[in-house]
Order: sequence, then C-alpha cells, then structure tokens
Amino acid sequence: MKLQFEKIEPEAGSSFRVIHSTEAEPCWVYWHYHPEYEIVYIPVGSGQRRIGTSLSRYEAGELVFIGPNLPHLNFSYGTEGQYEEIVVQMREDFMGEHFLQKPELAQVRRLFERSHSGLLFGDDTRQRVGPLLTQLPQQPPFERMLSLLRVLHYLADATDVEPLHADGVRFDLNPKEKERINRVCQYVEQHYTEEIDIRAVADLASLTVPAFCRYFKRMTHQTFTDFLNEYRISQARRLLHSARTVADIGLSVGFNNLSHFNKTFRAVTGQTPSAYRRALAG
Repeated sequence: MKLQFEKIEPEAGSSFRVIHSTEAEPCWVYWHYHPEYEIVYIPVGSGQRRIGTSLSRYEAGELVFIGPNLPHLNFSYGTEGQYEEIVVQMREDFMGEHFLQKPELAQVRRLFERSHSGLLFGDDTRQRVGPLLTQLPQQPPFERMLSLLRVLHYLADATDVEPLHADGVRFDLNPKEKERINRVCQYVEQHYTEEIDIRAVADLASLTVPAFCRYFKRMTHQTFTDFLNEYRISQARRLLHSARTVADIGLSVGFNNLSHFNKTFRAVTGQTPSAYRRALAG
C-alpha cells in the first residue's frame, strides 16, 4: 500500500481540526502520514489498527493518540457493523510556540513526547474522555478549545495507557523543506479548480520541472499528478453530498470532462461518483 503525505489545514476560526464520521468508507483506504498529532476516538466499531509497525485489531471501540509523521491506516478499513469516529488533528504549537513549555503543562508535554510511538488507552480513560470528544463537533470555538485542553489533561494523567511501540519511518523535515512543500500544497488548495501548469508549481519550489517531479515523489511518495487528482477527488466527495449533478461537480473540481472525472474518481476510491452517491443515500 502506497504511503502518502496528507496535507491538513485547521478549520476556519479554529487552531485545530475536528472530524466526525458516522459511516465507514472501506473503499477509501489511506496509508498516510502528516506532521500533526492526532487523537482518534471510535465510540462504536471494530476494525484493523495499523500504526507504524504495529498491526492488530480493535474491538468495541478505540482511543489512540498518534504522534507526528507516524504512518497509519484510516481506522474505517476493515470495519464491521456500526461505526462512528471522532478525530482531532493539531500541531504541537496550536496554542502558540511556547505553549507546551508552561510549567502547568509538564505532563501534557510528556504525553506529546510519548505519542511518537503511538498510545492506546483503556476503557476507563475512554469512558472519561469519550463524552468530551463526542461534544467537540457541536461546540462553539471557545468551548471546543476548553474541552480539548481537558481531554489532553486526562490523557496525560491516564494510567491505563499502553505504548504501541509503533516505530516506523519518520518524516522529520527541516524548516526549509516544510516551507517548500507547504507552498506547493497551498497552491494546489487555491488553484485545484483550474488547469494547473506543473511549470508554475516547479517555479514555486525553485526547481526545474524534472527536478521538481523527483523532489515531490521523494517527499510525498507519489507523483504530483496523483497528489493533485486525489485532492480534487477529496473535494468532489464532499460535494457529492449536495444535490449538484455529477458532471457539474467534476467541472467544479478541475476535471475538464465527465469521462476523465469518472475514471479518476474510480481509480482513487474504487467507485464511480454515482455509485458513491448511491452508497451515501443508503
């Protein structure tokens, strides 16, 4: 399974990201990494847990804390029966550059350090933290921030925690490389609806086109074309929840004809856009 870099942006008006899913999407198999820390809470569901070199199953729910740049598989893969997932993604400095250096947060700082190997929490902590995580998607920004701080405090103090020892490939980038790859990702986010000339993207990275193609493949383990197509398809999947036609959605995310959109959507997700929409309808 190809390892992919995932570009994550905080939600508007928030310094971190919260995702709430109530349906598993087994066709969207995604072995990926990102520089953000990630809390995954699954109130109900069973499936496969793959984090770094750690591979096992989870039963009747899950609560894990995954450190930055630690490869992991999306938790909906191999799920059985009812499924719900809440994910929190945040940078180490989401509360400011020196946030974790405050003396009151010594235990939280240690939690972040331990998470580099992946942390699995037991039933007691799940029952204590779960209700707070469940509230996050509906809370206003300030209350959501307070709830997240409380969650981090409880996770830091938990005794029913097991390190997964999920050692794996680490993707620690120096500041210059982070800035370069971020420029490219931001350009895609701003221009994915248009026809993108790879020469313009290579110029952003101050590289020739051949050098940029090699660089991007080395950094993300995929070609720039694959990265662009997958980003466009991720936007199309969101729009397929609306009443817009499949053809209109394809054009709006940068595909110049319906056939190309259908072919690419199926290559990325395993389904055509119409089949994906029918599955959403139940």
